[in-house]
Amino acid sequence: MDKEKQITRKEALKKMGKYAAITAVGTFMILNPQKAQADSPPDAGGNPFD
Repeated sequence: MDKEKQITRKEALKKMGKYAAITAVGTFMILNPQKAQADSPPDAGGNPFD
């Protein structure tokens, strides 16, 4: 491997942490649809595409 393309363990853990945080948020939203629905604004009625 090229030395130029390698990253340190610290850098790798930092990058992994960012992806883990994003994944955790997405998973939480998928697994808790009632909470996500409760946080959304109330339906004003009618067709939203008008």
